[in-house]
Amino acid sequence: MGKTHCETPSCDSLQRDREWIVRDLRRADQLGTLRTKLSHYQRPALLVVDELGYLPLETADANRFFQLVNRRYGHGSIILTSNKSVTEWAPLFGDEALAAAILDRLLHEAEVLTINGPSWRLKGRLDQLRGGEKQKDDE
Repeated sequence: MGKTHCETPSCDSLQRDREWIVRDLRRADQLGTLRTKLSHYQRPALLVVDELGYLPLETADANRFFQLVNRRYGHGSIILTSNKSVTEWAPLFGDEALAAAILDRLLHEAEVLTINGPSWRLKGRLDQLRGGEKQKDDE
């Protein structure tokens, strides 16, 4: 099972990947509707943010993401999936203080699950490839 499979959306949930949310917040900010959009993300009992950590965010995007986390803090649950441990998040947000503020809100009363092991998407495929190489070598 992979980290994305741990997400268990309920009927009162919203699930998006980080890039989708970042683009959505950026567009709302450009249109002058950021407060309304943040309220939209505050409504569900559960917000699921998939794939938090691959590429660093620009400063404005990181600040908007902080506003989202800050708005939800104490009002609703958040599930985040990331390929990085929380100790590696400062570069994702471009600022240690901002990352600390986000983590402070996320980790307070949180459960952190760490999944180690091979990728679920590659499950079976690596064995299949290894088996194919072995068969080739046997010929």
